[in-house]
Amino acid sequence: MKNFAIKGLTSLLCCGLLSAAVANEPEAITLNTRLVHFPAFGGKTPLEVMGVFRTPQGAGKFPVVIILHGSAGIDSRGAMHAQNLAKAGIASLELDMWGARGLNGGAKGRPEKVHDTLPDLWGAEVWLANQEKIDAKRIGVMGFSWGGVMAMLSATKENGPPAGVPPLQGNIALYPVCWAYNKVPGYRFQSLSATKVLILAGAKDRYDDNEQACPELAQSLEPEYRHQLSVQVYPNAEHGFDMLEKESHYQDPYAHHGKGGESISAPNPEAREDARRRIVRFFNERFAIAP
Repeated sequence: MKNFAIKGLTSLLCCGLLSAAVANEPEAITLNTRLVHFPAFGGKTPLEVMGVFRTPQGAGKFPVVIILHGSAGIDSRGAMHAQNLAKAGIASLELDMWGARGLNGGAKGRPEKVHDTLPDLWGAEVWLANQEKIDAKRIGVMGFSWGGVMAMLSATKENGPPAGVPPLQGNIALYPVCWAYNKVPGYRFQSLSATKVLILAGAKDRYDDNEQACPELAQSLEPEYRHQLSVQVYPNAEHGFDMLEKESHYQDPYAHHGKGGESISAPNPEAREDARRRIVRFFNERFAIAP
């Protein structure tokens, strides 16, 4: 299992270089970057999770965002968003959940339930709360697909942080398979904790097969919680619209409203750039950072 983890973390660091090269960002900044490891919190079996901890240059206590990958595992998205957040003075911790479990990713190489990886998120929060350069009262989370589902579940009273874990101050879910909530057992999204949630979705996402899936989920909330959830749907955008890699085709049993079949992840530069701006603006507001 250790070899899988090292391979995953190596990919993580490589992606940090890839994001700057592919995005061709002249404003890329130098971050303090190091590999870290910590125990998952509250899982059924002991597990050591590893990831990349990135902080902006300078002193002081930084707010931080935990970045959660999708089913395919680590790619360039996490490093790209980490760089973007750092420009706003926000640290990040990008987790390698598959490496911790010796998994290869994809529909056949991921855990059975998203809930199985929530202890990774809780462990990351506990670890961050004990870091000298981190403000434990300003911790948020963002995730892609599988990680987006984690961000959604962790915003609920039912599946939110357990006792001993700091509360989350903001949750962003990118293309989090909106059709599944309140339909698939265990994926209830109703009563929200004291956080705010932003969903960023693609109108052509082949998991939902319905550009209104996420807005309809928002409208299904009880009135007292609706103000905590915002949704942005990008026209002509597929699943994974903020990726920097080329388009990919794959099979997933949760695609097409749970009927299964082929799904597509594809970059959409216009949606990606808008999402990057919205993500920073969202966390600036949640962390009370002046733009």
